[in-house]
Amino acid sequence: MPDPGIALTVGLLLVGVCMLILWPKGRARRLWTWLRRGSRRILVEDMLKFLSAAELSGQSITPRLAGEALPSRSDQTAAVLAVLQDQGLITLTGGALRLTPAGRQAAWHVLRAHRLWERHLADETGFPETEWHSLAERQEHKLSSDEADALAARLGRPTRDPHGDPIPGEVVGAPPMAGRPLTALSAGNTARIVHLEDEPEALFSQLVKDGLYPGQVVRLIEVGEEHVRFLADGAEHVLPKASAANVTVRPARPGAITAEPPGEPLSTLRPGEKGRIMRLSPRCRGAERRRLLDLGLVPGTLVEAELVGPGGDPTAYRVRGALLALRHTQAQAIRVRRTTEEAQ
Repeated sequence: MPDPGIALTVGLLLVGVCMLILWPKGRARRLWTWLRRGSRRILVEDMLKFLSAAELSGQSITPRLAGEALPSRSDQTAAVLAVLQDQGLITLTGGALRLTPAGRQAAWHVLRAHRLWERHLADETGFPETEWHSLAERQEHKLSSDEADALAARLGRPTRDPHGDPIPGEVVGAPPMAGRPLTALSAGNTARIVHLEDEPEALFSQLVKDGLYPGQVVRLIEVGEEHVRFLADGAEHVLPKASAANVTVRPARPGAITAEPPGEPLSTLRPGEKGRIMRLSPRCRGAERRRLLDLGLVPGTLVEAELVGPGGDPTAYRVRGALLALRHTQAQAIRVRRTTEEAQ
C-alpha cells in the first residue's frame, strides 16, 4: 500500500502542473513571472548584503569577485548587477562596485534582519549554534522593516550578533569590526575574541566544537606551520591555522587571562568522577541555558558522571539524586572543579 503522505504530495504536484497547462497562457505566464521575480528579489538582496558586509570590512569588490555572493547562481551575477545598477543601488567606479545611499539603505535592512534573527536564535531558542546562520539566511528575506524594529525592541536593541558582528541600528551603517586574526598574534600575547566568522560552516563548526565564543580571553602559546596553540578558560586548545584565521581578536591586558574562573568542562569527567559546578559558559544562551538551570545545573551543585552512552554521547550524570543525560556539547558548556567529596 503506497504511503498516504507521498501519494498526497504527488497528487498536489500533478494538480499544479495541470493548472499551468490548462490555464490561459497569459495567466500561466504571469504566475511563472511572479515566481521568478520572487527568486530574483532574493538574489538581489543577497548581493546587496554581500556588498554591504564588504564595505563594512573595508574590502573593495570588483564585478568578478561579486560572483562569490551567489556561489550557486554565479551565472546570474551579471544580470543581478545590471538590475542593481538600473535601480540606482550601485555604481561602478574605478573598477570597484560601490553602494549608493539608496543601495546602502536596502542592504542595511537585509543585513540587520539577518543579524537580529541570529541574535533571536541565540537568546530565545534552543537551535544549535551551527544552524543559526543558515536559519537567518532564510528569514532575512521575510522580515519587513517594522517586524525587524519590533524584534530589535524585544531583544533590547542589541548592537552585535552572537558571532560579534555589528548590527546596523537606527542609523544606516555600523562601526567596522576592529581586530586581527588569532594567527597574527605572537607567543605570549593575551587577547579577547571579538568575532567568530560563521562561514564556511565546516571551519565554524570546529570553533564551536572547541567552545570558543566572543568575549573569551585567550593567551597564545605557539603559532606553528599548521596549527595554533593557545589557552582559553583554563584549557589548552589546538586549532588548524585555517580555523584560527577565522577568529578575530583584540589585545587584552596581560592579567586578563588570570581572571577566567578555574575549572574544566564537565565533559572531561569519566564515570565515577565528580565535580562541583562553577559556572555555565557565556556561549550557553537562551532556551538551552534556561533548560540546564531548570535541571538544577547551577553553580555549587555536585555532579557525578555515571554512564557514557554508545558511541561516547550522551553521558548520564547524577545531579541532586536524579540521573540526567547531557550531550557532549551541553556538558562542555558547564565548568566544574573536580572533587572527591560525597553528596550530602
